[in-house]
Amino acid sequence: MFHQIVTSTAAAVLVLGSATLSAQPAMSFHDLQSKRLDGQPVNLSEYKGKVLLVVNTASQCGYTRQYEGLEKLWGAYKDKGVVVLGIPSNDFGGQEPGSAEEIAQFCSQRYNVTFPMLEKVHTKGAEQSPIYQFLASKHGAPKWNFHKYLVGKDGKVLAAFPSKVEPESAELKAEIDKALAE
Repeated sequence: MFHQIVTSTAAAVLVLGSATLSAQPAMSFHDLQSKRLDGQPVNLSEYKGKVLLVVNTASQCGYTRQYEGLEKLWGAYKDKGVVVLGIPSNDFGGQEPGSAEEIAQFCSQRYNVTFPMLEKVHTKGAEQSPIYQFLASKHGAPKWNFHKYLVGKDGKVLAAFPSKVEPESAELKAEIDKALAE
């Protein structure tokens, strides 16, 4: 019995210690890690020095056509140091129910998406991913699919844009150009 108590107490301390470490907020987007849609790990520090447009995507949303604009934006800006980063989520209206393979196939076949896509995550609530905890800390959690966050070269969130802001809008492009100049 004593052994069980010691083991349980040790486990509780380990869990508490682990929770304390993971509860420390990221100081930069580059401090985070994730997985690509194909399941391969990705350290987001690989995007240091790049401007990022992070978008929560969904395949069955009224805004899904924005994949086309995001791909055009990626094509126009990737050689200038901008990365469009899609992150699927099923949090709004259950509009991204597919598996990683289904999402990848949809994006490729329907919209010829070539920009990086990360694994499906929660953008809000108790299971909110560390990426969205970081992004939402300054500009709030997304209110719907295709919400966009602009992250500067230093990994700090510069701006957020609601779903209705089109990827090729003058407003968004002006902020991207400003971030590139910094």
